[in-house]
Amino acid sequence: MRQRTRLLLLCAALLSAPAWAEVGREQAAAVAQQVAAGRVLAVERGEAGGRPVWRVKVLTARGEVRVVLIDAASGRPL
Repeated sequence: MRQRTRLLLLCAALLSAPAWAEVGREQAAAVAQQVAAGRVLAVERGEAGGRPVWRVKVLTARGEVRVVLIDAASGRPL
């Protein structure tokens, strides 16, 4: 229940923010955690395709480390 509430709050924040708004480290981590279904190990600022992104490392239940890129402007995974 706690995770669902967190996800709903994140969705509400992303939907209410204008497209140019910067997505924070915590928001990027929450989105990446949902995408990769695991534990966030690290969150770093970076660039991909000429635009700012969050580079989030996630440890999956299978023990694999996945890197999820989150667009810093929209909060959407790339």
